[in-house]
Amino acid sequence: MRILLLILLLSQSFLYSQNLENQLKELEGKLTTLKKEQKQIEGAIENVKMQKVHADLLPMLPALQVGEELVHHEMMTLVYAEAYEQARWVGHIITPDVVNGVVGRTNDFRPDPLIKTGSSIEQDYFLKIMQPDSSIVYDGFGYDRGHLAPSADFRWSEKALSESYFYSNMSPQLASFNRGIWSDLESTLRAYLFRNTTTQLYVFTGPVLRPGLPLIAKAKNKVAIPEKFWKIALDLKNRKAVAFLVPQIPGGYPLTSFATSIDEIEKLTGIDFFPGLEDELESSLEKQVDKNAFLTTVATGDVEPLSAITLPSGHFNTVQARLYMGRNEEIKVCGKVVSVRASRKGNILINLDQQYPNELLTVFINKDKLVNFSYDPIANWKDKYMVVKGKVNTLGNIPVMYIEKENQLSEYLVK
Repeated sequence: MRILLLILLLSQSFLYSQNLENQLKELEGKLTTLKKEQKQIEGAIENVKMQKVHADLLPMLPALQVGEELVHHEMMTLVYAEAYEQARWVGHIITPDVVNGVVGRTNDFRPDPLIKTGSSIEQDYFLKIMQPDSSIVYDGFGYDRGHLAPSADFRWSEKALSESYFYSNMSPQLASFNRGIWSDLESTLRAYLFRNTTTQLYVFTGPVLRPGLPLIAKAKNKVAIPEKFWKIALDLKNRKAVAFLVPQIPGGYPLTSFATSIDEIEKLTGIDFFPGLEDELESSLEKQVDKNAFLTTVATGDVEPLSAITLPSGHFNTVQARLYMGRNEEIKVCGKVVSVRASRKGNILINLDQQYPNELLTVFINKDKLVNFSYDPIANWKDKYMVVKGKVNTLGNIPVMYIEKENQLSEYLVK
């Protein structure tokens, strides 16, 4: 009797367990389906956003000159100057989505298939030479492939960001210029959206092109080397505008030295900007040089990087961290947490020593890795000094360390 009762109990227990397992599988299946639907909806939202941005950009485009043709991509429009093998101008919009964007560089440089005469190509900037041992040696021509519309302005959409790597969006820039003041200007305009999250910024960029410019002699298509670049920005909602004309020369002049008006860029380039606006509004905006609205100083709360001399052996400050980008070496970086926040997707971003747009190092914790933390990183690390252990990668030209475990972060006690 007892044996039969035991068998009955075991049978009931097995059936109950099997029922729970079936329920679990059913719920997991529903969750998988929901995630697929969510991904599809997010993709649809992104596509609609891109269509809206494109529609907003169209009426703001410069007037076409004789022989010019618009080249439309999803998130940027340009006019290509075949004689110089680069764009005469590129127009795009920086939207508030850039604030929470986390898409990194794609580096998928490629010819622009929409340029009927053919855009510039890789061989206009460097050659890849195959060695007998199958390794590749790069023969550089001395210039970066400088973005006109910067990839980081589209970091909320992988598709849009990838478009920025068309060679039609490239112009020869000295490394010191491209990675220095030009990069600072790009970051400055993105920072405007961090302070004005309910508007969008119309941005037009181009080289100053003229007959007789020097050429990249080794380039297959003899690309012209501009002496100056310009960039204009317009916040139509708040009626604010500014322009910059930056010479491609070494020097330590601050960005404010190159601020000017849209009118001045029009005189220099012959391009008629914003012809679709009412005359009175256009005239008012194009006279502006609203530096105070666009240029940022050091943000409150930023600190100087720790002195390398005071750090323990094997530890580096946030400036030194840049030297290890892409080297696949695990190092320890020390700095103060001056900004910590969760992105729209739930990832944690921690800036050490300097906040956006002047970040020196970003600590990135993917939301999927938060289960490895016994505490809330936002609450725990605010205003503290930390030691980060990991490899230094890059996210839109900014050094970033991707953290997966709690033991990669520890407090640094400043003496």
